Amino acid sequence: MSPDQDVLIIGGGLAGLTLALQLRGKFPDLRIRILERKKHPVPEAAHKVGESSVEIGAHYFDTVIGLAQHLKERHLRKFGFRFFFNEYRNDIENTTELGASSYLPCPSYQLDRGILENHLGERCVAEGIQFDDGIAVRDVEIGTNGALHVVHYDRDGKRETTTARWLIDAASRASPVKRKLGLAESNAHDANAVWFRIGTKIDMDEWSDDKAWLSRCTPPLRWLSTNHYCGPGYWAWLIPLGSGSHSVGIVCDAKMHPLETMNTFEKAMEWFAKYQPQLHDAIKSKEHLLQDFMFLRHFSHGCKQVFSGDRWALTGEAGVFLDPFYSPGSDFIGISNSYITALIAKDLAGEEFAPYAGIYEKLYFSFYESTLSLYTDQYPLFGDPEVMPVKVLWDYTYYWGVLCQFWFQNKLTDMQAITRLRDELAQSKALNFAMQRFMRAWGEVSAKEESDVMLDQASLPWFVELNRGLRDTLDDAAFRARVREYAQLLKSMAREIVDKALREAPNLDASEVLAIIGDARPHHHSLLFDYLKQPKTAAA
Repeated sequence: MSPDQDVLIIGGGLAGLTLALQLRGKFPDLRIRILERKKHPVPEAAHKVGESSVEIGAHYFDTVIGLAQHLKERHLRKFGFRFFFNEYRNDIENTTELGASSYLPCPSYQLDRGILENHLGERCVAEGIQFDDGIAVRDVEIGTNGALHVVHYDRDGKRETTTARWLIDAASRASPVKRKLGLAESNAHDANAVWFRIGTKIDMDEWSDDKAWLSRCTPPLRWLSTNHYCGPGYWAWLIPLGSGSHSVGIVCDAKMHPLETMNTFEKAMEWFAKYQPQLHDAIKSKEHLLQDFMFLRHFSHGCKQVFSGDRWALTGEAGVFLDPFYSPGSDFIGISNSYITALIAKDLAGEEFAPYAGIYEKLYFSFYESTLSLYTDQYPLFGDPEVMPVKVLWDYTYYWGVLCQFWFQNKLTDMQAITRLRDELAQSKALNFAMQRFMRAWGEVSAKEESDVMLDQASLPWFVELNRGLRDTLDDAAFRARVREYAQLLKSMAREIVDKALREAPNLDASEVLAIIGDARPHHHSLLFDYLKQPKTAAA
């Protein structure tokens, strides 16, 4: 029996729409259909959380999907991540600031999800993809051993049925395939979030008239950053949107800041008044422009399986979701969609694809586990102005130096490259896990010293070069050399962090880290701690 379509995607949000366009770009004649619950066009601003992108997701959108012009015209280039250790404070200019004084070379974006998803939907239709909105999926029958998949859904009050060769679940937390197959899996990261949108710009540079503080950044546009306001067990965000609105949120360790203390707008404002008074005051004057309010309990989750040799797959939040900190959501959409595209390509070429479903899934889960380690039991560190900036730089370096290299050099499915670098990858992964544990232990005894310095990432030449080099084009030999170079960089960096921590707290146990890095020494010049002595004004 011939299927009604080659690929049926349940869910017309960011993951489903971009997958459809990625498949269309590779296979012009493929019959693709999307079933989306919401009616289009969706609202701007007050729609979905997930506005901040980082380097992998940004490259996926602007280059792989071809959205560069749309992103330039309708969205905002992000002025990087920015962190303030300002709990209880009304004088942000006198607190520790971590961020770049100027744009780093590799771009990322602040995304208005309503604008973006409306554009993607329109483009899907223009490219011959069948996009049906207002659809309520009621049941799925998963085909096995080559049988077709069957989906039952309601449209305008009538039950309909369709069949497909490939079935993709991109329906976020509703996830009918995950529910049907019992694939839901919890993880050890217990955190909650609340968020809302205000229908105007919130410009934090208006919070102070200190000329030295205002002159730190070039351009002087902190409001374009993903701004983090940090304290023990939580961080709050400000993210600007291309529609002119501003996204505000709180993400917190469930034990340290219970969701019940912030699960209404009124409670959230009381929470801000206590922990982040300057942010509270900035919102208070604009609260009449409130556009929405949402909360989500225990948002982080895993999944028992995401790719199958029976021609089904899960992508986006239907599969795994980590944490909004560092904004990895769009990264994992790009990675999972690319693996799905590779599997479908093998199937269409008549190649044996089922074994690769297991191989790609193993790699995907390895990326998930490595990234999850950045969050699990780490929220108590978030208010530490001494250890947290070091952790952030470590996490960036691990991300740019390992995972990003495979993404930007198109090596995610290159089994020969992965095999040749197996030892370096395994060692870097083990070192990251060990460093997360070590920094957590350091945070328990650190002095947590505050200062009014700007810890300027743009003043670190090696850090800027790590970012700039992401979009280099490397041949196979140069790629292997770079991954090995960055594996050694991580070891040198780990040694410097351990030496610094042991000088302050000699009783810390660094044996696990030292066993991995061996005789690695700190870099011939300080990678980190000279920069931690930057003056209040940004480096020239």
